[in-house]
Amino acid sequence: MKSDEVSKKKGSDFRELEVWKRCKSIRQKIWNLCKQLPPDEKYRLVDQMVRASRSATACIAEGYGRYHYQENIQFCRQARGSLYELIDHVSIATECQYLAKNEAKILTGEIEGAIKMLNGYIRYLKTRKKREEK
Repeated sequence: MKSDEVSKKKGSDFRELEVWKRCKSIRQKIWNLCKQLPPDEKYRLVDQMVRASRSATACIAEGYGRYHYQENIQFCRQARGSLYELIDHVSIATECQYLAKNEAKILTGEIEGAIKMLNGYIRYLKTRKKREEK
C-alpha cells in the first residue's frame, strides 16, 4: 500500500496533520513579525522569513500528496530545513534589534518544537514504509 492510499482510507488530508497545523501557526507569527520590520528589509530579511515559513507548510503538504512514503519523507526533510533556516532568520532579526531577545527565545522554541514534531512524523513514515516492504 502506498502513502496516499493510507491517507485516503483515513479520510483526512494534510490540513489535519498536527505538524502542519503547528507550522501554519509559526507561519502566521512570522508574517505578523515581518509586518513590523523596517521597509528596507522588505526584499531581504522579510522575503527570506516569509519564504522559509511558507516552504515549511508547503513541503509538508506536497509530501503528503506524493505517491510513496519515501517522497513524503524527502519533502518533510525539506520542511525541516526551512524551519532551521527560520531559526537563523530569527537570530538575525534579534541581532539587528528588530526582535527582543525574549520574543526570539519564545519563537525559536516554537520552531524547535515543530522540528521535533516533524522528526516524529518522519519516523512514523519510515516505520510505515518498512512495514509495507515486508
